[in-house]
Amino acid sequence: MNKMKLSQFNFDLPEELIAEYPSDNRDESRLMVIHKDTGEIEHKLFKDVINYVDEGDVLIMNNTKVFPARMYGNKEKTGAKIEVFLLRELNRESLLWDVLVDPARKIRIGNKLYFGEDDSLVAEVIDNTTSRGRTLRFLFDGPYEDFKKAITKLGETPLPKYIKREVEETDEDRYQTIYAKEEGAVAAPTAGLHFSRQLMKRLELKGVDFAEVTLHIGLGTFRPVEVEDLTKHKMDSEQISIHQPCVDMVNNAKKNKKKIIAVGSTSMRAIETSVSTDGLLKPYDGWTNKFIFPPYDFSIADVLITNFHTPLSTLLMMISAFGGHELMMSAYQEAIKEKYRFYSYGDAMMII
Repeated sequence: MNKMKLSQFNFDLPEELIAEYPSDNRDESRLMVIHKDTGEIEHKLFKDVINYVDEGDVLIMNNTKVFPARMYGNKEKTGAKIEVFLLRELNRESLLWDVLVDPARKIRIGNKLYFGEDDSLVAEVIDNTTSRGRTLRFLFDGPYEDFKKAITKLGETPLPKYIKREVEETDEDRYQTIYAKEEGAVAAPTAGLHFSRQLMKRLELKGVDFAEVTLHIGLGTFRPVEVEDLTKHKMDSEQISIHQPCVDMVNNAKKNKKKIIAVGSTSMRAIETSVSTDGLLKPYDGWTNKFIFPPYDFSIADVLITNFHTPLSTLLMMISAFGGHELMMSAYQEAIKEKYRFYSYGDAMMII
């Protein structure tokens, strides 16, 4: 296979297919089922996933929890409104955070930013990291729990920028999987958004097992690839943990010839980061900057559930590695023709 180029992952996406809102019910998004071996494409609803899994199969879910990472503050003296996007906590004791600021040109080292109607929270800019990136130190007296409460109260759900509307109250619930528990992501693992409590219960009754991994999604997920030669693209590092119970469940299922279903590209990246020499999953606690693009041999999962991604994105490259580039690009044309909804709040695809 020839080396793949960035331009091979381009397609025209009509603006109106970008989902601004989620479907009324989580499990009633549409589901495109693609059979890798035959190229057959079926059009279903997400809750039909249950018909493609059997007792003993394992669904690997990313249990990361999105925190309200987007805050609005005012610059001291001028009062200019500044958007601050919290990327990651660098130091808990000194309340240091990596953030993005917008507009960035006005924000220099030494500036103070005030948050909340009564300026109850103050942060000082102590370093520049990238063109829009800054390191902030929050100035807060009181226990860490109170600081976290203040941030949670002042922050809003970090909907991706391509959703043009204002954040609404329902987003707090819907831009979060129902099994989210480890806080640390600035974007939702969107394939998991389609699972309702009822569907999880039905899968459980069918004897399907759930294994949890954690990958805290950073904004790097949305960073555009700017090099035609994919081997030169660098992914941002994201924090992952894979614990022993998950490892045991997955490896036992593999040994028993059961299907392993990765729910979302982030679950897939997490498990592919930690594979033993004999092709089994092993525990891991650390960071990953793994970039998966064709050609690539997957070790753990047999099935992938994922949303419909943007042109030229690393996510589209991963699913092309899994489902085959030609088949995926033609499936995307079919999705556009059938008016599937794209991106975070859009419909889903199951590649089997």
